[in-house]
Amino acid sequence: MSRREVRLPRFPECWETCGNCAQGEIFILELLVTPGERIARDDTILTLETGKVALDIPSPHAGIVTEVLVAEGDTVVEQQLLITLDETG
Repeated sequence: MSRREVRLPRFPECWETCGNCAQGEIFILELLVTPGERIARDDTILTLETGKVALDIPSPHAGIVTEVLVAEGDTVVEQQLLITLDETG
């Protein structure tokens, strides 16, 4: 079994320079995967809400979801662990 961690990617640079999109807390609006589900690379795993923008977060890897470590409504930060995958499944 090859375990992969999927973490929240770095926020877009424009959020730091302008700051408009990222006003307020960043939270999970919708969680789109469950343990045991097979996902492909670039499948959307969740949607973030920033107060001004909704942003889909894709998986950088394919595999079977082994663990979901966040829930809808959770606030999140850059590099937070979101899910784990089994790539050999």
